[in-house]
Amino acid sequence: MKQKLLIALAVLVGVTVTGLLVAASIWPVINEVETGKTPEYPEVQPQYYTTDPQRVFEEAKAGVEELDGWTLVGEDAATYTLEAERETDVFGFIDDVTIRVEPVTEFVTRVNVRSASRVGKGDFGQNARNIEEFFVELDGRLGAVKFDPEKLRQKQNEAEEASEDSADSDDDGS
Repeated sequence: MKQKLLIALAVLVGVTVTGLLVAASIWPVINEVETGKTPEYPEVQPQYYTTDPQRVFEEAKAGVEELDGWTLVGEDAATYTLEAERETDVFGFIDDVTIRVEPVTEFVTRVNVRSASRVGKGDFGQNARNIEEFFVELDGRLGAVKFDPEKLRQKQNEAEEASEDSADSDDDGS
């Protein structure tokens, strides 16, 4: 009986170590993610909306209050900044989330988010998921005014290329 217990314990330890090694190879060992500033997560970028910052700020606040596991702990309406806490489902770890709403132009507002774990050296991707979860909620509230500056750049580049092609074909025909 003692031998079976030791074998079971060894298997459990082996599976745990293997799981941790696999997890470490999947997720970078960091505990802070910020939109546009974390090279390990190039897809985590600021989001843009074609509406005034006050509306985005109010919807961001309402979104934080609506999300499960999220608690609004501070706000500064003058700088359009929200401070929140996100409690993880499994172990109850607390992540600190800062949301900054920034006017870019008269018609465009940018939202930057930073999520940082309070404990540990790695978050197993939780901070990136926090940011994604927040943006899904905010997009649900502001989706009609979502703006993708990258698509605008692509369209401008395509228009420039078409214009150049047209100019080249005009030059060939003369």
